[in-house]
Amino acid sequence: MKMHSWVLSSLIVVALSLAGCGKSGGSAGANVDPSPVEKAFSAAEPTIKAAADKAVAAIKGADYSGALAELQKLGANVKLTDEQKAVAEAGTKASGEASKALDGVQKSLGK
Repeated sequence: MKMHSWVLSSLIVVALSLAGCGKSGGSAGANVDPSPVEKAFSAAEPTIKAAADKAVAAIKGADYSGALAELQKLGANVKLTDEQKAVAEAGTKASGEASKALDGVQKSLGK
């Protein structure tokens, strides 16, 4: 339950940071913290860890639609622990919101 609260808190922080994205003059100020994914999957079996690493790489590269796709695939894996499922779901939501925010910024810039 403690981990669940931590994941929800992380989602709130991400959502609040995304709410301010359109106010910056930068190219897209959307940021998603990949550390919960890294921590939750650090000891996972190799194939699961590889998928998590792809999602983390996509997040770090600001490829939020790619991260979203990877996290959705990862979340569908039946071998995940409850903690890993919660982190994958939270990451999916955050990446989806970041992707939408980035698309909105790009549209407003005419790109």
